Amino acid sequence: MKDLNGSAVLVTGGSSGLGAAVVAAVAKAGGRPYVLDRQAPADGVPWLECDLANTRAAEEATRQLAEQAGGLDGVVTAAGMDVPGKLADVEGVTWDRIVAINLLGTAAVVRAAVPYLERSHGTVVTVASTLGVKAVSDATAYCAAKFGVVGFTRALAAELAGTVGVTLLIPGGMRTAFFDDRDAAYKPGPDAVLNDPADTAAAVMFALSQPAGCAVREMVVCAEQESSYP
Repeated sequence: MKDLNGSAVLVTGGSSGLGAAVVAAVAKAGGRPYVLDRQAPADGVPWLECDLANTRAAEEATRQLAEQAGGLDGVVTAAGMDVPGKLADVEGVTWDRIVAINLLGTAAVVRAAVPYLERSHGTVVTVASTLGVKAVSDATAYCAAKFGVVGFTRALAAELAGTVGVTLLIPGGMRTAFFDDRDAAYKPGPDAVLNDPADTAAAVMFALSQPAGCAVREMVVCAEQESSYP
C-alpha cells in the first residue's frame, strides 16, 4: 500500500460529515489535508472558503490550494447537498444549485486538479451516492446529479487510465448533519440504519493508498441493512 505520510490531499466539503471524517483520517495517516468549503474545517487545517456552485471560483480555489501545498497527491470530492421535494415544488434556483454543487462543482475541482495529480500519479475519489444508481421519488435533482457523478467518474477513469488513479465511491446514508435541515417527512426515521462516516472515510483511505498501477475503480460502502441499495 502507498504510504500517505506527507501526501497533500484536497477535500471538498471537509468541514463536516464525510469530508471532515476524511480530513481526520488523512491527518491521522500523516498526510496533509486541504479543504474547500463554505465553513472552516478543524483548527489548523488549511482551507479556502468556496461556494462550489460557482464553478470558475472552484477551479481557481483548487489551483490556489494546490500551489500552496506544493502539488496534490489526492482529491476527494465529498461536498454535497440536497433539498428533497417533488419537481414542481422545488424552486428552480434550488434545483439548479443541487446539480451545480454535486455534479458541476465536482467536475470543476477535478478539472483544475488533474495537472497536479498527473505529476504525482495521484488519485481522485469522487463521491456519488446509492441514489446515483437507484432512483427514488422526490429526489430528481439529487439523483440527476449523482447519476451524473457516476457517469463522469467512469468516463474520467477511462480518460486518465495510466496517469491518475480514479475511484468512484457510492456511499449509503451516514450519521451526519446532511439530513438536519430537511422537512420531517424526508428525515431518516428512528429505525433508520446509517453508517458511521469514519467507516466510509476508511474506504476512501484504502482507495488513496493503492500502489502505482493499481486502482480501486468503484466502491459501494453502506450499512449492512442499508435500504437504498440495491
